[in-house]
Amino acid sequence: MLPRPNDAVRTMIDRPAPGAAFRWRNRLLAMLVLLALALAAAWAWQQPFALQARLAWRLARMPAPTALPMPVDGVRARQVADTFGAPRGSDRQHAGVDIFARAGTPVRSTTPGIVIAVRDRGLGGRQVWVLGPAHERHYYAHLRDWAPGLAAGDIVGPGSVLGSVGNTGNARTTPPHLHYGIYGGDGARDPLPLLRATH
Repeated sequence: MLPRPNDAVRTMIDRPAPGAAFRWRNRLLAMLVLLALALAAAWAWQQPFALQARLAWRLARMPAPTALPMPVDGVRARQVADTFGAPRGSDRQHAGVDIFARAGTPVRSTTPGIVIAVRDRGLGGRQVWVLGPAHERHYYAHLRDWAPGLAAGDIVGPGSVLGSVGNTGNARTTPPHLHYGIYGGDGARDPLPLLRATH
């Protein structure tokens, strides 16, 4: 004769296995959590604090420009010498164009974008980097000064003032000018054909 199960064992034997209702309840709960997360993400995406992220996403989807406005006030593209790729010293090449103008002439962004660096160092001296369409980086160097309050993270449009023409960095012994460069995933890109395409 088999022994009778005690109460704890009997409770385990008598407990029904999870049924279809239990499984559907768990699935419904999971779907509600996912829906709440999706709604929260959609709300956050539209808030002012997500403006940079929204613009960065749009910039990544935009094509690289085929024409650009002149970044220095009062200068025409035909006045800019084609020096892209010219030797600079014994170990490097010119990775942009030099746009000569009177010291203090406004320097403007050529594209919509996000300011990713405002700094004073190295060959470029006072410089601004802007992340533009197709996530190309636009480099504005040798500035005399920056636009008041300009900082990394700022959103700019074409024509936004970034600073003014100067001769900082390794341009201390040259006439004032803007060194303007464009860098993509494949390295430096010659800006001059883009500047000439708009004039």
